[in-house]
Order: sequence, then structure tokens, then C-alpha cells
Amino acid sequence: MTAHSNLHYDVLIAGSGGAGLSLALHLADTYRVAVLAKFALTECSTYYAQGGISAVFDDEYDSIESHIEDTLIAGAGLCDPDIVQLTVSKGRESIEWLRAQGVNFTEEKGADGNKQLHLNREGGHSHRRIVHTDDATGKAVSLSLIERAQQHPNIDLLEHHNVVELITAEKLGLSPQRICGAYVLDSKADTIKTFAAKVVVLATGGANKVYLYSTNPHISSGDGIALAWRAGCRVGNMEFMQFHPTCLYHPSARSFLISEAVRGEGGHLILPNGERFMRRYDERMELAPRDIVARAIDSEIKKHGIDCVYLDISHKPTDFIQKHFPTIYSQCLEVDIDISKQPIPVVPAAHYTCGGVLTDRDARTDIPGLYAIGEVACTGLHGANRMASNSLLECLVFAEQANRDIRRQFANLPEPPLLPAWDESQVSDSDEEVVIAHNWDELRRFMWDYVGIVRTNKRLERAMNRLVLLKDEIGEYYGKFRISSDLLELRNLVIVAELIIRSAQQRKESRGLHYTKDYPELDDSRPPRNTVLVPELKAPKNIKLRAP
Repeated sequence: MTAHSNLHYDVLIAGSGGAGLSLALHLADTYRVAVLAKFALTECSTYYAQGGISAVFDDEYDSIESHIEDTLIAGAGLCDPDIVQLTVSKGRESIEWLRAQGVNFTEEKGADGNKQLHLNREGGHSHRRIVHTDDATGKAVSLSLIERAQQHPNIDLLEHHNVVELITAEKLGLSPQRICGAYVLDSKADTIKTFAAKVVVLATGGANKVYLYSTNPHISSGDGIALAWRAGCRVGNMEFMQFHPTCLYHPSARSFLISEAVRGEGGHLILPNGERFMRRYDERMELAPRDIVARAIDSEIKKHGIDCVYLDISHKPTDFIQKHFPTIYSQCLEVDIDISKQPIPVVPAAHYTCGGVLTDRDARTDIPGLYAIGEVACTGLHGANRMASNSLLECLVFAEQANRDIRRQFANLPEPPLLPAWDESQVSDSDEEVVIAHNWDELRRFMWDYVGIVRTNKRLERAMNRLVLLKDEIGEYYGKFRISSDLLELRNLVIVAELIIRSAQQRKESRGLHYTKDYPELDDSRPPRNTVLVPELKAPKNIKLRAP
């Protein structure tokens, strides 16, 4: 492996999903931008998002106030009302921006005979407000943004580029603290490149890959959270990991999410004997928020000793199913499941990270010049549980917030210094790659068993004991051998796992996505509090994360 001389950009964006590409397109008319994709450009959470984007378009029955109220209820007392107001109020504007980028959303004929957006309803929403492109919204958004970015002369799209470490002034022995760039692994060329930039933006997605079962297991390895933590940024609310209630359960199929919209359009959750069970858990039944539905399914699976439950939409007409869920219909047919005639076997799977790197309303982190947008960030929008389809909206809104702040700040940010090349003089090629595979499997299994949908003090303690040993082993391996993309992900995941466990141990109550048998009720003795972890490396504390 060889080191590469400095590459210089105005703005370096890690992540090629909806947040990263939206920001790149906002900035590129003024600044030179590099977008780093760990794998192919389409290997991002946005591409695999099915449901849609929440935005108020039905002025007769829906309202901004209703969307805000639904979001606050789903967040279980930990949402920042100002951030919710900011995000929700920009819903329609964000959708119109996407349409201008070439995204074609599903339409229908309105009462006046004119075309209008077709709106779905999903869990936690009191009205139909989910703008979508059939059941593959993320794919449509991703492909359109990629096409626009490829056409822009000021945007360099660099695939198979994985950030190894952020470079800060403090790490270089300089002051004041600020971002200076990043070391990046070009995994195709087997080269470490040094990128200098005034501004670095983390748009790397979440961390659900830390669990054995997840809805996008090849992508979300918590890279940005771990990078920011090692650089000195605080993180918040890492105990709130959302498990999507319905992921296809099939031994020969890749993990495949069955959209919330299937339940929104009348799908029933049933046991193998055909009995509907959600009425025992929530009066909203299948339309209850995701944490309630996921715990209900987990409880039924354990109570009855079954492998899965079933999601049944077969009572709807075949043409309705094929029109509304063409992707799900075709994907299930590939494993011999005709959803127009038979129920879909489903299990919960890790899906969305509601916590992350603490940011303010302009997407700034604790380090000047370093921003975080999308799932990697803890903005205050989601609180203790993300409401369905608020995630892509958050990506769009905070890409625009970051764009405005970067433009305000850019002239006052100092140019990065000449950065030292990556040093591999003390390492060698690994002769025991099997260690990575074994550690990877052990980490994801004990996180699923001990830090999953239902937790206890004892389970968290067991997980932490195993993590300490694993973290030391991975650290020793990282220090001795040349890095690979797999090793980088494993190193990041073990940090994220520790942050999740530590956060879960601090919360002595059950709230939102965090449910523990030792404290099964809300703690009403004091105002709701966010969980904030501070790294040993000192960082300015210029950001507040507050509850109402």
C-alpha cells in the first residue's frame, strides 16, 4: 500500500446518499467539492429506502401543526421542538427541490381531474402525507441526484473511497482546533490518500450493521459516528436504535425491508394460525409507531417459539398490490412468495440510528469546519424514536441548512496546512485475516442478543465485558497490520457498540426505542433528558441538545 500526495478541495463530503449529494449540488456552483462513496455511489441507505418522504400537501385535512404533533409524540418527549418545526415546515419546499432535480413522484388524478401527488400513510402519522415513487422512493431520489452530480464540473464523485481518520488541528499540534482534512483509503488502488479541505461533512449514514440482523447490512457501519468521536465530538442518544418491524424472513434471500406502507395500506400482522395480535399491544394496531410494533413481534416470536410472524396484504386486489408495491411484489416472487395470495414471513431488523454526532440547527459539530448531516447526526428531530419517512426529509433540510452556514463561514475559515502523508512504516501485511471475520461475527451476535429490542442490566453488563476484550484485540490488530475496508468498518463498529451500550446503561427507564425489563416504565420524576457522551479528547461545548 502506498501513500498519496495531498489532494485539495474546498469541501470534502463523506457519503453519497441523499444528504451528501444534496449538499454537494447546493454548493458546487461556488465551491469545488469531492464526494466520497465507501463502495459504489448507489450503495447508500437512501438508495434502499422504500417508503417515501413525509411532507404536508393535503391542505384540507392535514397541517404542519399535525405533522409536528405526530413527530413529537413518536419521539417520546426527547424531540427538540424548534428542530421539529424547522424540519417539518420545509417539507413541501424539499419535495419541490427534488422534483426540480428530476425525481418523479407517484401521482394520481384529483377530485378536480388534475394530477396531484399520491400520498401514503405510515405508522405514527395521523394523515396521509408520505410522498413516494411507488415503493422505491430512495432509488428514484438516489439515481436522480447521482445523475445531476455527475453532470456538474465542480463535483468529483470518488467511489470505493473510505475515510480512515479525520485530520484536525489538535491532532497536528496546532491551534485553534478546526478540521483540516482526512486520510482516505482508495480500496481499488490499495492506496491511502490525504485530502485537505476547509470544510469536511460527514454524511455516512447510521450504524445498524452493528447488529446481526439489519435492513441494509452492507452499508451502515457507523463510520461517521466513530470518526467524529475519535476526533473529539460528542454523541447523543445512541441507545435509541430503531428496529424496523418487518424485514423479509427467508433463508435464501438477502435482508429485504417490507415497507411501512404495506401496513399503511391495510396489511395485517398475523400469527401462523392467522390470528391478528397487534390489538393486544396498541389500539392503533398495525399503525402504531415502529418501536411498539417491533416489540410486539419480538414478544410473539419468543412467546410462541416461532421463527417469524406474517404480514398479510392478500385481502387487497392483485392489481392494487402490483400498482402500490411493485418492488416488494417482484422481490418476494423471486423467493416463491406471491404476496397477492399468501402472507409475507417477517421479523424485526435493526434499521435506523436515532442518535449520532451532536449538531446544531446549522449541522455544525463541536469542531469548527466539521459538519454532520443525515442519519449520522443527532439533530434533535427524532428524539427517542424516528417517525416513519422523516429521515429523507431530515437529509434534505439539513443539507440546505449546512449549505447556508458553509457559505456564511467559508471565507473566515483558515486554509488547511500542508498535511503529513499516511505513515505505514511500522506495519506489515496481515497473515490472519480470519481474525476480522471472527471478531465481526462475535460483535454483531452479542449486540443482537444483549443490546437488542429488549434489554436488561445483566445483558448490558455481559455485552460490555465482551466488548472490552474485543476492542483491545481489534486495536492491537489495527496497530500492527495494513488496513483494509473490512478492518476499518470493524474498528468503527466496536466504537459504536461501546457508545450504544454506555448510553443504554445510563438510561434508567424505558422510553421510545430503549426498553429494559429492569426499568419498564417512564421516569416521570424529572424532565426527559437526552443521553450525551463526551470523549476524553477535549472539544468546545458550543451545542445544546434539549428536550421541551
